[in-house]
Amino acid sequence: MSKSVLVLGGGMIGTTAAWYLRRYGFDVTLIERGEIGGETSYGNVGLIQTEAAEPYAFPHDLRTLARVITGVANEARWSVRDLPAVAWPLARYWYNSFPGRYARISRSFEAMIRHSTEEHEKLLSENGGSNLIAQEGWKQILRSERGMDQALARARRVSSLYGIPFRALDPAGLAREEPELKQKLAGAIWWTSPWSASSPGQLVQLYARLFTQAGGTIVKGDARSLSRTASGWSVRTENGLAEARHAVLALGPWTDDVAGSLGYRFPFFVKRGYHRHFSWSGTIRTPMIDTENGVAMASMQQGLRIATGAEFALRDSPSDETQIRNSEKLARQLLDFGTAVEQTPWRGARPCLPDMLPVIGPAPKHDGLWFSFGHGHQGFTLGPASGRLLAEQMSGETPFIDPSPYFASRFRGAL
Repeated sequence: MSKSVLVLGGGMIGTTAAWYLRRYGFDVTLIERGEIGGETSYGNVGLIQTEAAEPYAFPHDLRTLARVITGVANEARWSVRDLPAVAWPLARYWYNSFPGRYARISRSFEAMIRHSTEEHEKLLSENGGSNLIAQEGWKQILRSERGMDQALARARRVSSLYGIPFRALDPAGLAREEPELKQKLAGAIWWTSPWSASSPGQLVQLYARLFTQAGGTIVKGDARSLSRTASGWSVRTENGLAEARHAVLALGPWTDDVAGSLGYRFPFFVKRGYHRHFSWSGTIRTPMIDTENGVAMASMQQGLRIATGAEFALRDSPSDETQIRNSEKLARQLLDFGTAVEQTPWRGARPCLPDMLPVIGPAPKHDGLWFSFGHGHQGFTLGPASGRLLAEQMSGETPFIDPSPYFASRFRGAL
């Protein structure tokens, strides 16, 4: 019983945590109410971003803020209706994005990001590799000379600080690398070390199969039924009551529902995002992101995936398809593709905290309860590294990086 664990949440974070805990000798039951990898982990652009050494900061320059506030910016939108509910965590996000604080946060963020591909490789090697993965990087494409100059300056700084490789492509170089582009652009930053998945949800399902092959169990159940027992924790599942000594909350944007029921009040918010697939007979060498407009384009098994930037709204508020419609129009300026595959766009929510770092570690008020949530834009990237860090803490091993920046105790008001 002492090494039994219920992992709640079957996305990239929960699935890889379950795999790592099994690897460390725990008796693990992974509980998911729907399809493994079918929610937030399904909806991203499939990037494993080794170059994302610094998290997405809240913009401080007046030009960007004015564009967002007035609704001109497609890369970020906000809901007037929901603003009062998210204003306080967003204010803290803005505060933590000041240069001094942001630099300290980035050091902790990069400590885990640097291990992202090597930790994914551990799972992939168990399967003998995967044809879902490409190791060609991704391209940050720029339409304006001003945008290219800024992107190049940032790329040089990030490369100098963290040793992350990139190639700067001028307009002719970009056209050679991506001949499907219809417009002459100002250039691109080709981040060459990241990986990409042609079906993010299937990659999570592959990892789940590795978990069950290692002796783990997956059952359908409702995390909201989590309750304490005399010796640990229990959850109602389709197979009856599942019980274990430990429970891990890895529910992504739904973590706060269960944590809140246990008395935790984290300054939690989400960045919603949309995508849609379109019929596509062309080829792009790598995923491309038009960062000036918040439009991502990636070849997926379902077609060409067009994805949006961030929408600041409550998780369950009605969809606003303005951003995905704008993104489709912007993408059609660059690529020739066909009609939409799905009748309606997909919508998901990135689980965020105002200091841009996830919570990974013990719950301060409950013995045997553990957290792994709040990975923002990088849950798909950080799943295995995050799972390893959690498993090493739970097993009493010396963690491969300092876990203290990710402890829940940093949010004193939440406890």
